[in-house]
Amino acid sequence: MLKHADPILKLCLAAGALLGGAGVGYYYGIYLPAQDIRRQTLAMAEKQTLAAEQSRALAERARREQAAQGEYAQCVNFAETAYHQRWTQACQTMHDADQSAFEDCADNLFSTERGCLAKHPIRPAQDCALPTQTAQALSEAREQRKMQCAAQLETAQRGGQAAQLN
Repeated sequence: MLKHADPILKLCLAAGALLGGAGVGYYYGIYLPAQDIRRQTLAMAEKQTLAAEQSRALAERARREQAAQGEYAQCVNFAETAYHQRWTQACQTMHDADQSAFEDCADNLFSTERGCLAKHPIRPAQDCALPTQTAQALSEAREQRKMQCAAQLETAQRGGQAAQLN
């Protein structure tokens, strides 16, 4: 039996070296590269997720900015419309007063229509020239409203930036 022990021992040592080498080869040749690929895949997935989040945030910010700009335009349009309506209303009020003064004059037996028109000219009901104080008051009210619109836009823009930072 001692005669056959030496070749069996050699075979066992060779098989052990082969199995050990196969284990080391598998570890360095298959397992570690697979780990690197998994890590790279996870890193790429994280980068894609981050890029998608940033893209969504930018799209949301652009949407909020566009909405704020739309609200600003609507606010300024309302200020202009109100200004024109007030101007027309003031013209209408002056027209009505002029018409009433003319009619009072025309009711007088000693007055002529031409004379009454000379004394009491009737201003147009729209697009008339208003007294300076009235025109300035209307213009100041319009400018004040426009400044409020600009302040609202600025607040909306700052709010969007603060939301993006959080």
